[in-house]
Amino acid sequence: MLDIRRIRSDPEAVKAALDRRGPGTSAPVDEVVAQDAELRRLVASRDEVRNRIKSLSKQVGRLRGEGRADEAELRMAESRALGDEEEALAKATAELADGIRAKLLRLPNVPSEDAPDGAGERDNVVLRTEGYEPAAYAEHQRVPHWEIGAELGILDTERATRISGSMFNMYRGWGARLLRAMVQLSLDRNGDAYEEVRPPTLVRTQTMTSTGHLPKFADEAYHIERDDLWAIPTAEVPLTSLHGDEILDGADLPLRYMAYTSCFRREAGSAGKDTRGLLRVHEFDKVELLAVAADREQAIACQRDVLARGEALLRDLGLPYRVVDLCTAELSDSAARTWDIEAYAPGVDQWLEVSSVSWFGDYQARRANIRYRPVGASGRGTEIAHTVNGSAMGWPRTVAAYLETHRQPDGSVAIAEALRPYVAGADRIVSR
Repeated sequence: MLDIRRIRSDPEAVKAALDRRGPGTSAPVDEVVAQDAELRRLVASRDEVRNRIKSLSKQVGRLRGEGRADEAELRMAESRALGDEEEALAKATAELADGIRAKLLRLPNVPSEDAPDGAGERDNVVLRTEGYEPAAYAEHQRVPHWEIGAELGILDTERATRISGSMFNMYRGWGARLLRAMVQLSLDRNGDAYEEVRPPTLVRTQTMTSTGHLPKFADEAYHIERDDLWAIPTAEVPLTSLHGDEILDGADLPLRYMAYTSCFRREAGSAGKDTRGLLRVHEFDKVELLAVAADREQAIACQRDVLARGEALLRDLGLPYRVVDLCTAELSDSAARTWDIEAYAPGVDQWLEVSSVSWFGDYQARRANIRYRPVGASGRGTEIAHTVNGSAMGWPRTVAAYLETHRQPDGSVAIAEALRPYVAGADRIVSR
């Protein structure tokens, strides 16, 4: 959530920054500014009435002490009338404050000045490409992963669809073992600096609101209405709220966490997109890395660390990849800057996003009310923290790229050396 003081002090700068996301993005700002001015006027009027009521109360006590009961009664009648006025002003103030907050919750974050400008996917900037040689792929690698999975008996889309509906998948036998090995590899690789957490998979509305997934993206999430709980679309959601409503010691920052969870997304906007195999699914496994940082400098250092760890994992898996700097139009609403990691999948001839590494500034922490006390700060002053997160990795597309890349001429799939300790030393997946 944007700081209302920032909007209040320089609305034109905020509008210019928001419109880098696309024309008209800043449209609600003028209304917020006008309503904020009206709110401050109402608050001033309410406080003035409250002070008059307090003054009258003192007068009533004094008049009664002096035996001037009639005058005291007049002051009491005046106080009661003001009480009704104060109640009306308090109600109007609360309603207007709620309305402003609702608008602020729907305003996206201001993009970082370092994020490239752009109107769409074509304006994303490829920062670097590692390990990709277009001419190096043989015909046996140009087979889509859903065919490989069916041949080897490790992906069972047909039965998953029968059980749960379309856009669900099932890993079987070596498919399940491969997925589990990848997850454990990631947890082991990142356990040196990130505390492992297994958070709840169902969270409250406020928890989803803290990351910016609500209210705007309710249609993309699974909601259990009976209990008002939401199935998490990513472990970013519960991890961000781990320190909600807390004041942290700046000397302890950054705090780093990782979580392996199932994730759930409706993919309501997937009409017309390729939903075969593992490319776009409603339920998937993911390892998420998250950092709570003190300021921009510390947060960007954390963002670079998460990116480096994601790249190292793909190198361990023997997957060509590229790093993409998302343009302003492609940023999620909460992100100030995002680097996507995309793995190349030769069977579908696509670059597949397997991780988004994002810095959110203080946007999410303000919504979650995560504060810290700066090192050496005198008094009781606090600052809003910054948050960073990224996947290591989103497994469905990683598995897809892996199966296609490592398919052998005989139809088996080679197991990367880094994964072998997790599969009893096996070096390939063969048809069962």
